[in-house]
Amino acid sequence: MTVPPQRTRLIKRRRYGFDLRSTTLFFVFLAVVLIVLGLAARVAADTVERRPAWVFVLVVTGVAGWLGLRRRIRVTGVARRAAAALDEAAREAAEELEAPPVPRRRGAAAEVVVDYDALTPEEFEEAIAALCEREGCSGVEVVGGAGDLGADVVAATPDGRRVVIQCKQYGETHRVGSQDLQRFGGTCFTVHEADVAVLVSTSDFTAPALEYAEQCGIVCVDRETLEAWTDGTGPRPWDAAPDLGAAGCETAGAGS
Repeated sequence: MTVPPQRTRLIKRRRYGFDLRSTTLFFVFLAVVLIVLGLAARVAADTVERRPAWVFVLVVTGVAGWLGLRRRIRVTGVARRAAAALDEAAREAAEELEAPPVPRRRGAAAEVVVDYDALTPEEFEEAIAALCEREGCSGVEVVGGAGDLGADVVAATPDGRRVVIQCKQYGETHRVGSQDLQRFGGTCFTVHEADVAVLVSTSDFTAPALEYAEQCGIVCVDRETLEAWTDGTGPRPWDAAPDLGAAGCETAGAGS
């Protein structure tokens, strides 16, 4: 059996030794640098001693230039981020425009459950006004307060009728009575010139109150009806308004 000859690896060994020429050049260069630095420091000291105002101006100018450069870099970064945000917003807007429109039912804007009991009386009036705006009413105003004469929200329905709404935020056990309806019925048509008069409550109505409202032509919206109106499953109050008006109120008032 023949054993192949092994190749001998040549290892080059680097020899390290003291190089007098390189060392001398290094120290010469170091000495030149120290001399230059010393001369520069001496010139700077002489300048400060002879013309301190010029040195102050140069220092202030340098600091101002450095701050300006730093501010410019910062502004550039902010502008770059703003441009990126605008590009992202434009891209999202383009995607929204390209997407096919999704039909929404009438109550889609009120999918969030409203806790009417947790609202203040003023917030309750604002919530009713928001429902009117959602249904396409125009000129919606919250006018409730001292001297409102029974009107808390006024608006114009999509078909042009003037609707006047009184809001009663009562507890579950406090039902709206006939006295409440009579006070509202005495002003809603004659004073506020309502085409549609609505009394919205978070509770219920007594039987005499409902009887008076039916004779007078006032739409009564109890809690259940209000919740159905809110989530879009029930009718709008002015859709259920009878054609009685002020004459009905006068007749009901005479029979009270």
